[in-house]
Amino acid sequence: MRTVALAPGRHQIRPDTASLHVKTYREGLAAKAGHDLTIEVADWSATVEVADDPAGSSFALDADARSLQVREGVGGAKPLSDKDRADIRKTIDDKILHGEPISFRSDAARSVDGGLSVEGALTLAGQTRPVTAQLQVGAEGRLTATIPLTQSAWGIKPYRGMMGALKVRDELEILVDAKLPAG
Repeated sequence: MRTVALAPGRHQIRPDTASLHVKTYREGLAAKAGHDLTIEVADWSATVEVADDPAGSSFALDADARSLQVREGVGGAKPLSDKDRADIRKTIDDKILHGEPISFRSDAARSVDGGLSVEGALTLAGQTRPVTAQLQVGAEGRLTATIPLTQSAWGIKPYRGMMGALKVRDELEILVDAKLPAG
């Protein structure tokens, strides 16, 4: 991937020009009955401050936990229905995230292999923990990241169904894909 520098300054990122997804994976004896999910965060915004010196750069994100929408279910004994999607969303709202705000604030950034390593605090399900994200900067200012996250570190008990035979893996991934102006 050809990398470019990002234009210095303050850049706003929103769902109309970027995407923020959560990927979950199934495990357990009945894993074949469940689905690996792609969940879109529909209501969010982020601000990227790009400084000439990467150490002066920052990243902040705010998301509405009630805006998560199941976009895809891979695998499973049968395709996801609209009712399945609604039930999953209700479970996320009522039993997992409880509508608590989701936010990330960086406190350190440095240039790493053509990208940016950002460290900061993620608040999720009412708990705040440190997170490090590797942001890749590609051609024409494309900013991407895959951030691994362990649910239990935030006090979230991964979903279990079918008397525990179907489980959502504790580890999930946050995917960011945005376009920023190139410098």
